[in-house]
Amino acid sequence: MSHTQVAVVTGAASGIGRATSIKLAENGYRVVLVDFNEESGKETLQQIQSNGGVGIFVKADVSNPANVENYVKQAMDEYGRIDVLFNNAGIIQKFAPFTEVSIEEYERIMSINLKGIFLGMKYVLPIMEQQGKGAIVNTASSAGIRPEHSIAVYSASKHAVIGLTKGAAIEYAKKGIRINAVCPGGIETAIFKSVADTFANGGYVPEELSPMRMGRHGQPNEIAEVVLFLASEKASFMTGSVVAVDGSLTV
Repeated sequence: MSHTQVAVVTGAASGIGRATSIKLAENGYRVVLVDFNEESGKETLQQIQSNGGVGIFVKADVSNPANVENYVKQAMDEYGRIDVLFNNAGIIQKFAPFTEVSIEEYERIMSINLKGIFLGMKYVLPIMEQQGKGAIVNTASSAGIRPEHSIAVYSASKHAVIGLTKGAAIEYAKKGIRINAVCPGGIETAIFKSVADTFANGGYVPEELSPMRMGRHGQPNEIAEVVLFLASEKASFMTGSVVAVDGSLTV
């Protein structure tokens, strides 16, 4: 693979975003790391650079159109192209009974999880179309296929990510651009651990929780490998696909 390929990763400061950024850099991509958390984002960049990788960090709120336009502009100013967009930034809903979800919480989840993905695609697709090639991977969730108890709004946001992915995939199928969704489930990240802590410390616990049938949780690197594949030419006939990487949560 040519070493000039450029990948933009949102939510690059931690968890799946960090693991995938490192994996892409190891595989010769120049990476544009995007996150709201500057300190952790720069830590990801340091890890990449200490491994001999190449990249830049751009601070952004993915729900803010001007911020998204800016990270796309920074990527183009630095590297002149965008081959891969890993549209990964997202937040989890606080587990709660449906009617106790505040309107503010609803707006926050939708603006980051859905609008953030929409904006990333909106500003990157014209560049990829001009290049005549590109790959986009959107992070949905196992909850985008089969909702979990007490996170209905989160589940709705991730169902919508799948809808955006499939709709855009159809429009760009003949333009050399592949757009797929990855659906992680039960992955050990900071978000995941904070949820477990809430349950353990006497917070609201849903009346049912899905079993981890493999007897363990997934690791961020296990998602990174799948994203790397979807971004690459090895997945050349895949577009509009919804790939569950969840240890059978959605089965």
